[in-house]
Amino acid sequence: MTETMWTATGGGVSYIRGVTTLELDAAKCNGCLLCVKVCPHPVFKPSKGSVEIHEPDLCMECGACVSNCSEGALSVRPGVGCAAAILKSWLTRSSPSCGCG
Repeated sequence: MTETMWTATGGGVSYIRGVTTLELDAAKCNGCLLCVKVCPHPVFKPSKGSVEIHEPDLCMECGACVSNCSEGALSVRPGVGCAAAILKSWLTRSSPSCGCG
């Protein structure tokens, strides 16, 4: 694997940099922090009664945060793009290609 694909960070593994589809509408966030609890990586960080996307490159686009956000403050295209490409590359021992660049 190349350095651009995998980078160990203080909080986890960074996948392909700068390509996550994760978005946060901070105006809709009620600060429940459920996204922080269900996310398998430290993508989110509490911030002033809300959350912020702290480490977007750690997002594997699984959709757990979106599925648990009752306010609709989060969006992501789970199961497509880079997350699926990375999982497929693990299984096939090949280089990932998510079609984003």
